[in-house]
Order: sequence, then structure tokens, then C-alpha cells
Amino acid sequence: MRKNWLKNKTVVISGASGGLGFAMTKLLIEKFDCKVIGIARNEKKLLTARETLGEKKENFTYRIFDVSEKENWLSFRDYLIENDIKIDVLINNAGFMLPFAKYEKYTEAEEEEIIKTNFISYVTAFRTLLPLLKQSSTPALINISSVAGICPVIGESLYCATKYAVRGFTETLQQDYRKEMYIGGVYPGFIRTDILNRMNSKDKNNKIVNFLMKPVGKVSKKVVRRIARRKKRTVIGLDGHSMSFFSRLFPKLTPRIISAVLKWSKLDLFDEVFH
Repeated sequence: MRKNWLKNKTVVISGASGGLGFAMTKLLIEKFDCKVIGIARNEKKLLTARETLGEKKENFTYRIFDVSEKENWLSFRDYLIENDIKIDVLINNAGFMLPFAKYEKYTEAEEEEIIKTNFISYVTAFRTLLPLLKQSSTPALINISSVAGICPVIGESLYCATKYAVRGFTETLQQDYRKEMYIGGVYPGFIRTDILNRMNSKDKNNKIVNFLMKPVGKVSKKVVRRIARRKKRTVIGLDGHSMSFFSRLFPKLTPRIISAVLKWSKLDLFDEVFH
């Protein structure tokens, strides 16, 4: 299929108010003239982001709701049907990361929130919108996971669990719908977004931490380029490729090395894990 299959498509993106979500939105609109329906909870951020699109801002509309609640997706589906809005692509991108800590440090409320947001919302969105996607001549689903769904990272048990789940869900759907629709999985390393906002550490602004994080603009360009080429698997960043490669060769040793490196860093981001 031609690489410009994305041209003029209608795309639904969750977590679209900033970070990777809006960076992808901007590229899809400016490069492929897509119409994007963004989903997020912060309307002020959505409005601010929309203004950066200039003359193309009419291509960006949004809906305000919590992706972790099934009722919201059902209402969104009804909104699309009632307004005769056809969709072609669903990009599940919403998610967050809890502070680095041993599992016992997390509350049940935090556990439920991250599982519902990072994984259940992906399942719910796809189940709810699948009948509408099937009406498209080029239906597509892209799930944004993480390299933490390929290789475990100490102190992020719940985050890794959700990202492993997204990976398993995505790769199985690729078999289920192999001849019916394009399904892609994206596995980035650390990205310079607000993913560390929940961290209470001064080290979230550490120069080394920020250096290791890949700029969101570069990540979004690669993701959109890979989507345009209908790639099934996209790993991004030096950390992402390294963790993916070595975890395949040395599945037991690689997580231990990662743990040792994090401990050696002595950053207080990891105090709850090692002390």
C-alpha cells in the first residue's frame, strides 16, 4: 500500500493534550492533512495546543473525558454515530508512570488507576470503536506501549505489567485481524514529556535524566513515519533498542544490569527501591 494512505484520514488519539499525543497530532495534521479527534481531561491544555496549529487548527477537535471509564467511551461512540463522523485510525496513547518504588509501596487506588488507564482503556477503546473502524477502507489501530513492556525495570512493577499487557494484546490482535486491518505496536524508551510528573524527586529535572530522555519531536516523527509505512513493531531510542536487543539475548541478566545501573546512579528517584 502507498505510504500516503494516511492522507485525509480521521484519527482518534487519546492523551492528546500534550507530549507524544499532541506531537503526533500535529504531524498527522500538517503532513497528511488528517482530521484528529483528541481525547484528554485537560481542556485548557487542549485549547493551548490547538492554537499552535495555526490555519490548520480546524482539523483538530477534541472531547473531554477520562479514558479509564467505559461509559465515557460508549458516549463517545454515540457522539460519533449521531454526528455521522467516520473514523479510520485509533491511536491509544494515554498513560502515566508511578514513582519508582517496590510493589508494596503502591496503594490499591494507585494500582487500580494505572491498570485502568494504561491497559483497560486500550481494550475498551478498541472494543467500543471497532465496529466504526471496520466501516473504513483502511482501518488501523496503533497502541503506544513502552520498552518497559519488553524488558522489566526495577521499581516499576505496575507500569511494566500494564505495558506488557498492551504488548500482548497488540501482538495477538495482529494475528486476529491480520487480513482485516493494520495494527501497530510502539515501544519507546524514555521520552522527554511530563511522564515523570508524579515523581516527588528533584532528580526528575536532573541533567543526566533529561539527557537520556529522547526529545518528543524526534520520537513523534519516527512513530508517524513508521505508521505511514504500516510497520507492526516500532522500538525507539538508544535505551529502547538496547533493552529490547539484550533482553532477547540475555533475558535474565539484562534486568539485573539495569537494576545495577540505576542503583549506581545514586539518584533519589530510586531511593524507594534500593533503601
